[in-house]
Amino acid sequence: MIGVIDTEGDCAEWTFPAEPGAVRAARAAVRDRLRGWGLDSLADVTALLVSELVTNALRHATGPIGVRLSRPTAPLGVLLVEVSDSLPDPPHALAPHPDDEGGRGLQLVASSSRAWGTRPGTGGKTVWFELAVPG
Repeated sequence: MIGVIDTEGDCAEWTFPAEPGAVRAARAAVRDRLRGWGLDSLADVTALLVSELVTNALRHATGPIGVRLSRPTAPLGVLLVEVSDSLPDPPHALAPHPDDEGGRGLQLVASSSRAWGTRPGTGGKTVWFELAVPG
């Protein structure tokens, strides 16, 4: 992990180097923070989706990868998760053949989240998704 910013408040933010260990480190950081916030029920799905987006960033971009969580402020709010990288081009959801080994990450994000999208950022893009907080 290159850096950590404010993991105690309503946001947690990390920067990971563009190397294979980033996926494991991002999953662990996300799980740990969600448990710290009392959002254990979202830890596994959030870690899985972050893992998919960090893996995409490793495959297609260069440079550090940012991960940011924003805790819901209302009891029935949403958890906002963002993964940023240096590639300005938005990702494209593929329609992989049943025998393909990859290409399902964005489909998984889309089907498992309340909403998702991309936005341009300084020197790259951010892919975000929202998860409903169980009541």
